[in-house]
This record gives sequence, C-alpha cells and structure tokens, in this order.
Amino acid sequence: MEGFPSPKHLLLLLFTAALLLVSLSLRSFPTIRFLSSHRHSFRGGSTGTDGAGETMHVHKNPYHPLDPLTYNEIKATRSILASHPDFSSPNTFPSIHSLSLLEPEKAVVLAWRPGDTLPPRRALVVAYSANHTHVVPVDIASRSVLRHVVRARPAGYPSLTPEDMERATKAAAAHPDVINAVLYRGLNPSSGVVCGPLASGWYGPEEENRRVIKVQCYAKSPNFYMSPVEGLTVTVDVDTGGVIRVSDQGLGIPVPRNRDTDYRYESQRRMPTTEAVAVNPMSMEQAGRSSMRVGAGGHAVRWAGWEVHIRPDERAGMVVSRARFRDPEGGGAWRDVMYKGMVSELFVPYMDPGEGWYFKTYMDAGEYGMGTNAFPLLRLNDCPRNAIYMDAVFAAADGNPFVRPDVVCVFERYEGDVAWRHTENPVSGYHIREARPKVTLVARMVASVGNYDYTVDWEFQMDGLIRVKVSLSGMLMVKATPYGNLSLVPEGEDLYGTLVADNIVGVVHDHFVTFYLDMDVDGPRNSFVKVHMETQETAPGESPRKSYMKVVREVARTEEDAKVKLKLYDPSEFHVVNPSRLSKLGNPSGYKLVPGATAASLLDLDDPPQKRAAFTNNQIWVTPYNRSEEWAGGLLAYQSHGDDNLAVWSQRDRKIENEDIVLWYTMGFHHIPCQEDYPIMPTVFSTFDLKPVNFFRINPIIRAAPYTEEDLPVCSGADATL
Repeated sequence: MEGFPSPKHLLLLLFTAALLLVSLSLRSFPTIRFLSSHRHSFRGGSTGTDGAGETMHVHKNPYHPLDPLTYNEIKATRSILASHPDFSSPNTFPSIHSLSLLEPEKAVVLAWRPGDTLPPRRALVVAYSANHTHVVPVDIASRSVLRHVVRARPAGYPSLTPEDMERATKAAAAHPDVINAVLYRGLNPSSGVVCGPLASGWYGPEEENRRVIKVQCYAKSPNFYMSPVEGLTVTVDVDTGGVIRVSDQGLGIPVPRNRDTDYRYESQRRMPTTEAVAVNPMSMEQAGRSSMRVGAGGHAVRWAGWEVHIRPDERAGMVVSRARFRDPEGGGAWRDVMYKGMVSELFVPYMDPGEGWYFKTYMDAGEYGMGTNAFPLLRLNDCPRNAIYMDAVFAAADGNPFVRPDVVCVFERYEGDVAWRHTENPVSGYHIREARPKVTLVARMVASVGNYDYTVDWEFQMDGLIRVKVSLSGMLMVKATPYGNLSLVPEGEDLYGTLVADNIVGVVHDHFVTFYLDMDVDGPRNSFVKVHMETQETAPGESPRKSYMKVVREVARTEEDAKVKLKLYDPSEFHVVNPSRLSKLGNPSGYKLVPGATAASLLDLDDPPQKRAAFTNNQIWVTPYNRSEEWAGGLLAYQSHGDDNLAVWSQRDRKIENEDIVLWYTMGFHHIPCQEDYPIMPTVFSTFDLKPVNFFRINPIIRAAPYTEEDLPVCSGADATL
C-alpha cells in the first residue's frame, strides 16, 4: 500500500522520488501521483491481539470514546460536508487540511465505562477555499454540521496540502529565471534538479492576506540535502500559483558534489567493515506470552498496572490518553494520572539571517503535521521483534480516507537496567543481596519531517513513572559555501554554522518540543506547587554547620505564578498535586515533572519567529483546562502572527489553584553541527519524567519478583572471550 504524500519540513514532496519530487524541465513535468480514495485499501477485521509482532488493524467500528475516526467515519464525514449547502453545487468543495476526532467533553469520557454506549461520534474539519478557512464540527450519527465558522483573511492558515505544494513547485520550476539559474550552475533542468516547498513564516506585508511558500532546489542525488543550489529562492502565491519573486544570491557558490553522501545500506555495504560497526544482530526475547493486553478497539493497552489509550493523530503524531494505574496497596483501585499527553508544537529556527535562510523557522506540528509525516516503521530496526503495531486512518485533501500502516508501535523493553536493588555489607550481620530488573512499556512513533526524523517515546514504568523521550536523527540542513577549509574564510565572515565537508556548512539551529500534559492526579482538580530549594544559614551557635538546603513550597494561584524559566542555581521541583487526596501522613497525592537536559531560545522576544513561538519563552506553563487551547502555536499555525498561542492565552492570568489544569513543558536542543553529523546524523535525545510523589503508600514494586535462570529461554551464542 502506498502512503499518502504529506507536508514535510524542508522538502516535503521528497519522501520518494516517484511520488514527491518535481524535476525541473523546459518542456514538461512528470506526473506526481496524489493518492485518491480508490487507491487506499482498507485493512480491517482484527479485534486486537496479545501476540508479538502483529498489527493493530484499522477497525470498522470504534470501541472507546477516544478511538480515532475509522475509515467509514471519515467517508461519512466527507459525505456530510458534500451535502452541506456551503460546500455543495454550485459552490465548490473545499480542500480538506485536517479531519480528525472531535473528542467528547471531558466529563463524558471520564464517566464512560467499557460496555456503555459510546457518546456521539464527531469530527472536526479544518478546510480552506478562496482565501477562507473553514472550521466545521460534524456530528456523524445525525449527519449534521454542528457549526460552520468561516475565517476570512485570518492571521494564520492551516497546513498546506500536497496539491498546494505541487502547484507552487511547478510554478517555480517553470519560471525562466529559475531555469536560467539552474543552467548557469551546469545542471540539467530536465533530470538533474529537484525542488521542494518550504514554509515561509510571517514577516510582514508581503505575506499578508495570501498564502505564501518558498521553493528551493537541490542537485539530484540519493542524498540531495547535501547538494543545495545555494542562494536560489522562489516566493510563490499558493492560491494563484503565481511567482512573486525570484532571488538568486548564490551565483558564485558552487553546488557541492561531495562523495560518500549516500547513506543507504546497499551503498555502505560495499565499503570495508570495521570493528567499530561490526556487531552481530541481537534481540531481547520474552519467556511465554506478552504481558500486554490490547482492548478490542486496538488502542487501549493494559500492562503491569497501567491502562492507557494510544492513538495516531495527524498533527500531534501520537496522543496518549486516560493513563491510569492500579494501586497495589489500595485494593487494586484504578487511579487517574494523566488525561491526555501529546506533542503540541515543535519549533525549529535556523540561525542564518540571509535571504535564503531567515524564514526557516518551522513549526513542524502546526505547519506540517507530525502524524501526516509518520511513515511505516521498520520492523526489527525502529521497533523490536515483540512489538505490536497500530495503523492510522487519515483524510486526503479531497476528504477521502486512506490507511497509513504501522505508524505506532508498542512493546515491552528490558535494557539491563535495575528497578531497585540493595546489597547489605556483611559487617552488619545480614547477608542480603536483592535486585529487580526494570522492564518498561514503550509507545513509539517517528515523524520524518523533511530532513529531520523525530522519534517520540512514551515509556511507562512499573513504579508509576512516565518517561517521555524525543530522539533526533536524519540529515542536517546545509548551506553551500565556496570554502573548502576554514583557513580560506576571510576574517570576520560569519558562516552561521560549522564547515562539515567540502563546500558545506551545517547551519546552527534549535529544536523546541512543547508538550501538552493534561494531568489528572486522582481526579481533575489539581494544583501546581513549586517546591523551591534555598540556601539557609544556621543561627549563631546552632550547629557546626554554616548552612543547609531548605525546602519551601509555593502553591501557584494563577497562571502568572506558574511560569518557570529553569535555572541551575535556582532549583525547584514542580509538583502537580491533588489537595483533596491526602495520604495517612497528610501528604497530597501528586506527580512531579522532572526536566531533563534542555535549552532556552536566545532569539529576541520581538523577533517575528519568536513572537510566533512565544510558547518557548518559558520552559513550564500551567493553564486552566480549555478544550480550545491544545495547540501551543495556535489552531492555524501556517503564517501565524503570534496572536493566538499559549503565551497569549496565559496573559489572562486565570485561576489555577485546585482546578482542572494543564501542564506545558518545552524540551529544547541547541544544535551546533559537527563533522560527525555528516552525511547523516547519529541519534541524539533528551527526556523528561512524570514521577509519582506521595502518590503511593510505599514503593509500588517492592513485591516484584527477581529473575532466575529457569524463568528465561536458553539461548546459545558465540564465545565472547577475548
């Protein structure tokens, strides 16, 4: 089955040359095949599985209020739209930019139990036509449009469709100035160049009241990212297909023709293998059947005390909902931890102010879609042998459904880590050695947004901890330069990056991943507590010590109180607690956010891209729950102005104490490229934890059993002696 060609970060029509690349041609353009409904086969019939390595097929019917829209529901939604007066003849059917589940009210979902009738199934449609954005909630069962909100000339647009990008790229490729620029560089316009569309950001009047896209070109090769036609940028009006401007400031810069850029295995296997990469294949095997249990709908998963609902999503990539834990000390009662968690936005600004680079300040979720850029996972390489897989059903621009297989995998993992241990020194008279292995459940998706690949893991641990991990790999976005050695660079000239190969600069950039975390610790009414650590001096004569660390707890009353910029020498813990759920010792039940390695934006707050991405001004925000406030960059992020985002909402300074609250956390990466990132980057990652704090009476896994040799299969291996 072929995947649906979706918007991508840098060259979004470049997933496969056959489907997504537009070759420059003086005479004609090759046909880019955009998938229509008859080319998407429906994969259904399964009702879930316990088995390893199986696929959670797409179901004809939903089983849970938060299950994604099914194939048939998307078809029904399109039919409802087509009969709506605003979209039926003589009016034209709009371009569908998003068609996804409109979740029921939170109270309805919390009250629902398996076996109950599902609440009404609804879809939220974001469409575009004739400079108007349409936001349309649809009730599928009653076949009715609930509302039709029309936004004329909004300060932001929905993400572009493949048809939009094809039109813009063809217009750029056919322009005489572009053809002449390609010929000047010694490239064959018919077969030697590929071009792709890039989001333009928003910088003022030129982008006002029209959808604008930038088109740039590369010399065709398996790793075309390393061969940019530097300085050539074409600005196109997406709706009219007209070229607004052609800028070429790179006529003196050669197109890099570097060797060893082909990263494919068939090319690499011809190279001599060194001991550094000569590792035999290995896999962790599980004795007996999987410990996972997957519900009938294929999205609700139970494992080791956890119950969690997982679904693919066009924009977020993967949504984790209704995370609950069965309390081993509380009579086995289910206790709420998190109602909903997901990637809300991913901001990627490049640090080159030049004509061909200043606009590269992407919002990968809102402008392109993490889910629409999630392609089938590679079994045994992206996910281990024991993984199960979930398909996604998305809507094409014409509103028809298609299936993207294997976009999420779920698996149990043991990496040799220790869950808890202690060895008692024999001098105590006790001969005790106890250790327990740490086994976890991982839900994973990978978004290949142009040159970058983002792996997002939600890892659930047996002790109630949730670890979120974001890993980055893929290709650098590089800039061609006339210099092949740093000694040739004139003094005072800024390359805006690192020379990583002959005539290639890896441009400095950032990645900021903002997470939406609707925490419901033992219920929706929670408070945010900053547990501050301060230096306290001892009183004269009190102690031989001069100082100690004192803990001061501060409950955030309003949104302003909860804004946090992380500081190494001003440490705090960040707790979400339920003030109404106290332990026998009087401590409120809670979870704490434990940030990992992170970074903060260094852009000026009034810089246009930073205004659009003002949600990265703090690492932590807390807002009252609001169904309409889920996307940190705003519902309509493409060419947004920064007037509808998390920072704007939070200015209302609403009450958040003992309320239904949402925690927002931004994970950051500064990336100064190096030679080892060329031609493809080894993976780097960062994490954060959501850790129980006074949630359990005692260590919840104290009863976990150790492993013995008899528990595990006997596997033979080669002699490992040196």
